[in-house]
Amino acid sequence: MTEFDPTNKMGKVFIWLAWLCALALMVFFFQDVLDKQWDPNKDPQISLNTQGKAEVTLQQNRQGHYVVHGEINEMPVVFLLDTGATQVSIPAHIAEQLQLKGNRPSLVNTANGTTTVYQTELQQLSIGNIYLYDVSAHINPSMQSNEILLGMSALKRVEFSQIGKELILREQ
Repeated sequence: MTEFDPTNKMGKVFIWLAWLCALALMVFFFQDVLDKQWDPNKDPQISLNTQGKAEVTLQQNRQGHYVVHGEINEMPVVFLLDTGATQVSIPAHIAEQLQLKGNRPSLVNTANGTTTVYQTELQQLSIGNIYLYDVSAHINPSMQSNEILLGMSALKRVEFSQIGKELILREQ
């Protein structure tokens, strides 16, 4: 006949709690490592070239993309550089936070099919020490991501060159 041992049950509870705490600490520690792999450009490297023009050097993320923190109208945002996008494309939920107003609707072809977007104008867009003014963009209600696609309406106004896993943006 087995007797109920309250200390044995209490010991098992503490072992489970210790494992849960260890797991939580590992998630907390490794989340920073995972974030850096996805977004290595939280503070992009900025400089001035020999002609005094602003330069921003970006590192490719683990998936081969360039993700960078910047600003729209002096509010912080995250950009995903997309040379295949004609315009800067802003998810509607981010446009609302930025208090952007959409004007005339138009149809665009995206990787997910045809969708209706609303034209808007960005007074200021910045990445590091590069500032662009009056940039054409659109608000895309069908985008659910938390990144803004930095398309050619902005990228055509900077010089860019890729060397290995680095992308250098230069003020024109």
